Amino acid sequence: MAGDPKLFSVGGAQGDALALHDWPLSAGWPTRGMVVLVHGLGEHVGRYAHVADRLNEWGFSVRGYDQYGHGETAGLRGELPADDRLLADLASVIDDTRARMDDRLPLILLGHSMGGLVAARLVSLKLRRVDALVLSSPALNLGLSVLQRALMNTLHRLAPCVRVGSGIDARYLSHDLAVVDAYRADPLVHDRISARLARFMDQAGAAVLKRAPRWKVPTLLLYAGQDKLVNPAGSHAFAAAAPPEWMTVQAFPMHYHELFNELDNAPVFEALRDWLVQRFPPIELERTGVAP
Repeated sequence: MAGDPKLFSVGGAQGDALALHDWPLSAGWPTRGMVVLVHGLGEHVGRYAHVADRLNEWGFSVRGYDQYGHGETAGLRGELPADDRLLADLASVIDDTRARMDDRLPLILLGHSMGGLVAARLVSLKLRRVDALVLSSPALNLGLSVLQRALMNTLHRLAPCVRVGSGIDARYLSHDLAVVDAYRADPLVHDRISARLARFMDQAGAAVLKRAPRWKVPTLLLYAGQDKLVNPAGSHAFAAAAPPEWMTVQAFPMHYHELFNELDNAPVFEALRDWLVQRFPPIELERTGVAP
């Protein structure tokens, strides 16, 4: 079960606090590592409680947070006050998490959509040490037309804080209508995006793809073949450019964007479990008297 969100001040990021969720393992339970969840555009980490529960079952402690302008964290919905704000926030979460966990445990980032983009960009810039990365439908290619990109750049130059509709069509999140209905009814979900945030996403995706040939972090890439919210071509390009010894790729040809929320999500969780469990054996921390 998800713990109550707690707040901590984010150093170096205007002093705002991030709403933080912890899903710890029971005391004395052998642990394989810590997974940090990074959610997508317009949503919040509370939507990942079922993912955290699965990770707990496999021996991983889990931590997640609401990104700036999302969920229970401060900021106008969809706003981005500085180009590096989302990266700085993730770096702060990693710092706080490492300060609280055993040094022997690996820290794994799991990012979905925009969260996958933020996680991958932080890794590509080597802003913090990360032991492994899981990307779910990462927003590496927004599928913008030449006209859309020109309009975005113009708006960014004239009014970077102006927020418009994000264009997310909830019908294409999942084939599970209950998931779609819950998303639409969720008071913490929003449909706003600022020109600065859109430009950050567009440029960060291109930057990650440019650095893909020099990738040296174990990465599991999961993406949906029927994704209508981000362009799967970004995942194709990333998989093709990254060194194969660092990259495990699993495509789900008939799935929509939210792989973990699809009707047929069993193979998605199976791919995630197998990849994590094979790489990270359990550690009996209780024998040393050190808490995870």
